[in-house]
Amino acid sequence: MYTVVEIKGHQYKLSAGDKIDVEKIEGEVGSTVTFDKVLLAGGGDKTLVGAPTLGGAKVTATIVRQARTRKILVLKRKPGAYRKKNGHRQHYTGLFITEISDGQGGSAKADMKAAPAKKEAKPAKEAKAKAAPKAAAKKPAAKKPAAKKTTKKAE
Repeated sequence: MYTVVEIKGHQYKLSAGDKIDVEKIEGEVGSTVTFDKVLLAGGGDKTLVGAPTLGGAKVTATIVRQARTRKILVLKRKPGAYRKKNGHRQHYTGLFITEISDGQGGSAKADMKAAPAKKEAKPAKEAKAKAAPKAAAKKPAAKKPAAKKTTKKAE
């Protein structure tokens, strides 16, 4: 089952078990959030379209993380007179969609344990330790041959 839901003015196509990032929603990591602005619910044999929303339909999600995006640089300038550099990091909330209900008896559920986990990056110290022996095994660079000298003939 899938659904189109409006969250903070943006529309998202979701299925149970999806992980999405949305604009910041107040709440603690691990808490549950419910969205009732479901615009469309589909899957299986029928598709329900709301006018503008489906009554009784809801999407339940769990907050996975509260974070900020990477920095965006904003540069303003006028030739010869003005230069301004500014940066911005937008706050966002990571959600895991646990349940979708279409309000007509149809629903889909997902368990957080069944969700694929992200691979964690190894600490930098371990990565450097493994890279060091490879660097020692490299051969020294060969010397370049000397450039040929050319002479110009006088005319």
